[in-house]
Amino acid sequence: MFKASLRRLLLAALVLLPATAVHAEDPPLVRAENSVRVLKEIMEAPDKSIPTDLLREAHAIAVIPDMVKAGFIFGGRRGEGLISVKSPDGTWSNPSFISLTGGSVGFQAGVSSTDVILVFRTQRGVDSIVNGKFTLGADAAAAAGPVGRTATASTDSQFKAEIYSYSRSRGLFAGVALDGSALRIDYDANEAVYGKGITPRRIFEGGVGNVPSQVVDFRDRLEEYTQR
Repeated sequence: MFKASLRRLLLAALVLLPATAVHAEDPPLVRAENSVRVLKEIMEAPDKSIPTDLLREAHAIAVIPDMVKAGFIFGGRRGEGLISVKSPDGTWSNPSFISLTGGSVGFQAGVSSTDVILVFRTQRGVDSIVNGKFTLGADAAAAAGPVGRTATASTDSQFKAEIYSYSRSRGLFAGVALDGSALRIDYDANEAVYGKGITPRRIFEGGVGNVPSQVVDFRDRLEEYTQR
């Protein structure tokens, strides 16, 4: 009975969070600019960036700026950002817009904002997001990622993590566990930027034109940081 009540309260928190966070949602192109800003600030931070070898080997990278976490005992988080995948020739694709949502239970109170980066190490995770949605830790194993330009991508001792996750809050950048969070394609934002009926696969495979400069800048930044 008690567990059932916990589940109902957690569900209510997750339902309410998007409604409360909607006022903070940015238009798609502003979201793209913020994603570029976050990527630039993290990758240019001395000795606190994502390891360059991890970037070079990544199959996809997602950036979610200003993810809102709110709650009182029962909480939730929600953010919107971009994801690009690596093409067969090693270049980065145009990005698709995404959202990340999740819940938590524990002693917590208040509201906070955190930047999140996800680094996909396998093609399986990429295939899942192309289909529209997947859950970190359930559909793909996730772990807190290593930090530092010379760090090695082996913090999970079993080498089983398919996704490395990072967060930055109040200037601190570190790996973070996000198990249970759902990553979804934001079809409304994609339509607003790329046009009606454009699928994530078409975006990733280069089948879009007249891409706004703010979106192209995200792809170009990934190219720059991968080549270092």
